[in-house]
Amino acid sequence: MAPVSSRFSCTDDATLDEGLAAAKSALAAGELVVLPTDTVYGLAADAFEPAAVRRLLEAKGRDRDMPPPVLVASPTTLDALATDIPSYLRDMISELWPGPLTVICHQQPSLSWDLGDTRETVAVRMPDNPYALALLKQTGPLAVSSANTSGEPAAEDIEAAELMLGDAVAVYLDGGPAAGAVPSTIVDVTGRTPRIAREGAVPASVLAEYHIALAPKLCRRPTSCRRPRRPQRPRRPQRPKRPRMPKRSRRPRRSRRPRRSRRPKRSGRTTRSIQGRARPRRASAERCVPTSWSSASHSG
Repeated sequence: MAPVSSRFSCTDDATLDEGLAAAKSALAAGELVVLPTDTVYGLAADAFEPAAVRRLLEAKGRDRDMPPPVLVASPTTLDALATDIPSYLRDMISELWPGPLTVICHQQPSLSWDLGDTRETVAVRMPDNPYALALLKQTGPLAVSSANTSGEPAAEDIEAAELMLGDAVAVYLDGGPAAGAVPSTIVDVTGRTPRIAREGAVPASVLAEYHIALAPKLCRRPTSCRRPRRPQRPRRPQRPKRPRMPKRSRRPRRSRRPRRSRRPKRSGRTTRSIQGRARPRRASAERCVPTSWSSASHSG
């Protein structure tokens, strides 16, 4: 049997407590709840229940690469969820919370939850809606995304949310028409310099007081501030390439014989070798005979 969704009106005091109790029970059981916020209607699940978060992403038709933000009931809850909170961020949330401002911080390493591919970060917001805050005080932090399917506009009333999500949601809390169709402004403080990751209800001029500027990919300057482009020169027509003539076959060159070294000329009684040294001329056979032998031959 298909589950049946329940709908409660928050504007009626008689059904408000009953609706909050039904929503609390549904969230504890891992079910989904649609609740009003200060921007658009949100789809909520228990942030510390991985199965409930997966059910939220499946109902919206999203993957794990788009994790939902977390709604809290008090600014002091930020210290329990995030770490490395700069001082300017505390000043900013003390002025702008509750309100349509979402901050991305480094999450606490001790948290045992699975919101998706968060890259060790968490997006936290405190809504400015009495019905949402009343539910958050009873349940604690909730993973909340806009109440719509992927590719469709966010629901601004309970009828639009019920038409898109249907029986995937256990409890619908009707808080009347949404306060505004503009989503919350997302500020990323995980880098060296804070930046606006998404423009929203909080204007950039207000965030500029805290030295927070637009991200480079979202910064769009007016046309009057842009530099005029230089006119491009017309390209010269390329000349047709001449056909390459075939190379003539050349006759192979004859190998030259190495030159013979000339003998040095004889001068006097000495001859010069190739190295240029002087050596004595060989004596004749007669001069090589000892004197004693010549005298002996004459005497005999």
